[in-house]
Amino acid sequence: MSEAKITEYKLLERLGSGTYAIVYRAMKKTTKEILAVKVMAKSKLSCTAMDNIISEISLLKKLKHRHIVEMRDFLWDEENIYILMEYCDAGNLSSYIRQHRTLDEGTCKRFLQQLALALRYMRQHDVSHLDLKPANLLLNRASGTYVLKVGDFGFAQRLKLNQENTAVKGSPLYMAPEILLNSSYGPAADLWSVGVILYECLFGRAPYSSTSLHELAERIHRNDPIAIPCRPPISTDCRQLLVSLLQRDPGRRIGFEKFFDDPYLDLAHVACEENLEKAIALINRAIELEQRQELAGAYRAYCQGLQYFVPITRAEPDASKRQLLRQRVLTYLNRAEALKQHIYATTQTEQQQQQQEVPAASVLTRPDEKGRSGAGNIHSSSTSKEGTGGGGGGRSSDTLAEKAHEPGIAELARDNEAIARGLEIGWQAAKEASENKLDAALDSYTSALSLLIPVLHQDIPAGQKRVLRQRVVQWMEEAEQIKSIRSAQIMQEMESTEANHYGCTVQ
Repeated sequence: MSEAKITEYKLLERLGSGTYAIVYRAMKKTTKEILAVKVMAKSKLSCTAMDNIISEISLLKKLKHRHIVEMRDFLWDEENIYILMEYCDAGNLSSYIRQHRTLDEGTCKRFLQQLALALRYMRQHDVSHLDLKPANLLLNRASGTYVLKVGDFGFAQRLKLNQENTAVKGSPLYMAPEILLNSSYGPAADLWSVGVILYECLFGRAPYSSTSLHELAERIHRNDPIAIPCRPPISTDCRQLLVSLLQRDPGRRIGFEKFFDDPYLDLAHVACEENLEKAIALINRAIELEQRQELAGAYRAYCQGLQYFVPITRAEPDASKRQLLRQRVLTYLNRAEALKQHIYATTQTEQQQQQQEVPAASVLTRPDEKGRSGAGNIHSSSTSKEGTGGGGGGRSSDTLAEKAHEPGIAELARDNEAIARGLEIGWQAAKEASENKLDAALDSYTSALSLLIPVLHQDIPAGQKRVLRQRVVQWMEEAEQIKSIRSAQIMQEMESTEANHYGCTVQ
């Protein structure tokens, strides 16, 4: 492009400054559009700085994503280089953390999801940021909702997964240890920075917070262990992800694919048009199944629909549309809970009738007859005799009957303490779910699965492994359905009160 002075823009207030740039809020004179302008004096630019600017412009021209700050144009004149970017009106994540001191886990998760979506897009283009920190994560606000956008690609570069670099880049407090301590590093350095950012959001400070650069360097060189504070309390899934991100050895750190697939992140259910269509289809499916009296399948479809509808509702920037979505979520939540109670009551009735009609010896010799195809097709779409999501878990008190239905597991349990304990906790979870103690049930399912899943990787007879895997899959599905119910309940509790501490939602 030809040389041009920045005459079509009026520079307004100064927003901030860096090593070689000053950022202003600016207005385009013809359209009144507000932008951010990064101004860099040519006289102050070293060869390295010029290389960084060229790299940043090159990358931003190609990176177009909802959660990446968009470059609108770049200009230059005799004195300066100008990068014109979209203006983010709510500051950055660093100032947001300082304002609130610590963020609740729900807010942290939604910010983390947005950052992960940007990272996934960047990895698709082999781009590593290498300077991820709260100050470089900008925020837009509209109707009380926040959108996070990754900015400042001055240190970014193209690195394939197995490619390494040796130049030291980034901010020390958020910089991966391998950048400072080793001669080379790769894209996994960004994941360490994500862990530090999540830690700071949750606990109000970075894990290696220090009073000086010298103290910070000493702590990193000493290999000080990173302790996860007990307060404020965080969920098990959040803690596990945080620990997997903050592994000093990049070989032990979680990889990008596992990070993007992590169940805590749950990127599969983030708000977008495609997921809204999935949510509507699932709810329509639930209504259809309910009309056909296939109640367990209907319950499961309502739960799956809620998994999509809850984040979509939270993300909706328009207040009136968000209220309509909340009303729909409440309707589906109430219907799912009603179905759960109906399935449980029906299962209990069937069980009592069968206990009266079938001798105890017959239960042991004919394990497939009890509860496999309840009246009225209640279980016709279910993966288990208990219903789903705690909908019919009430039979957990009859441990002998449960084991009789799964003789392979019963044999394993006699010889394996972990299986015996895992099954006991799992049946307790089903009982807690049937009593609507959903948080306790979810904790119990998590504990049971942590004991049973490792057994699937052991050398056990194929038939027993198949039966155990079926049980594990069923309890995993029930745990997911409880999560969807609880997320909807929590959203209703948070958004129905004006006393919400943060007074906003994060898109």
